[in-house]
Amino acid sequence: MIPLVDVKAQYAPLIPELKERFAEVLESGRFIFGPEVEAFEREAAAYLGVPCALGVANGTDALVLALEAMGVGREDEVICPAFTFYATAEAIARVGATPVFADIDPATLNVDPDDVAARITERTKAIVPVHLFGRPAPLAELAALGVPILEDAAQAFGAPGIATTGVCSTFSFFPTKNLFALGDGGLIAFTDESVAETVRRLRFHGSVDKKTFELIGTNSRLDAIHAAALRVFLPRLAGWNRARRDAAARYAELGLGEVVELPGDEAGHVYHMFVVRSAERDRIAAALAEAGIASASYYVTPLHLQPAMAYLGYEPGSLPETERAAAENLALPMWGGVGPADQERVVATVRAAVGVAV
Repeated sequence: MIPLVDVKAQYAPLIPELKERFAEVLESGRFIFGPEVEAFEREAAAYLGVPCALGVANGTDALVLALEAMGVGREDEVICPAFTFYATAEAIARVGATPVFADIDPATLNVDPDDVAARITERTKAIVPVHLFGRPAPLAELAALGVPILEDAAQAFGAPGIATTGVCSTFSFFPTKNLFALGDGGLIAFTDESVAETVRRLRFHGSVDKKTFELIGTNSRLDAIHAAALRVFLPRLAGWNRARRDAAARYAELGLGEVVELPGDEAGHVYHMFVVRSAERDRIAAALAEAGIASASYYVTPLHLQPAMAYLGYEPGSLPETERAAAENLALPMWGGVGPADQERVVATVRAAVGVAV
């Protein structure tokens, strides 16, 4: 079986070092906050080029806390794509605001700045672009619209240019991400230190000292054991991302683009997923499964058509490019280190599925 993502292939060579770091955490007895978390927050901020970064329990909490700290709440609107994971819109609704869905650019699958501009009203409090599948969203064009930006960067840690435009940027360390923990974890990076100070309180029950409670917060902390692993992985991230880019180029060199639409490359793309498009997606996916090769289609029911978002009143056909991408996208095996032999087998299977000889 060729998996969609082989996380263990990336961390297996590092197991001895991970065991050493975990032993240090056990010896310290500091499992909540403490030196490992503080060190990772500093290292992540330096890597991203921002003044401050704070660890939280997961990527969804990161979005909710960032929105709260930015003052987003009831009567506000927040514009985001519908072609993304549910957490993006769920977090907006969780803080009491209204998600406003914009269509995507068919070439990049990221939110379309022109469509965003058409949806801005006097109630628009923020824009949440998603750096989808590892490709940076058009931040300069979105920033020119004059609305605060919260970057959903869950799929794009290490992509150049991210995290420095928005007021905040949120990350997930779910195990399949480019930078991953060995369980759930999240991070918020800040360009506005006053917003960072609010999140510092919100993530710990609205307090900084566990004695005086200034806000209605929550309990959302990055565990020290995950921070220890992330500190091992962070220095390897650039190499893993280069390997992903090499693998993406190899798919093209093997002729995959002759039978499906490949994701357009650009220098900042870190290929969290390698997502192609085809009107024959279902036939290709069935052939891959029969050959023992994993694949996946994402956001098949886009957010504006999800049952939980029905109250917003969107109808089928209201976001045509989003709905077309939902019907055509297919992710193929991709991780930092996927080998040429596996990729050759994937391409041969896809070509055979659509009746094209290798």
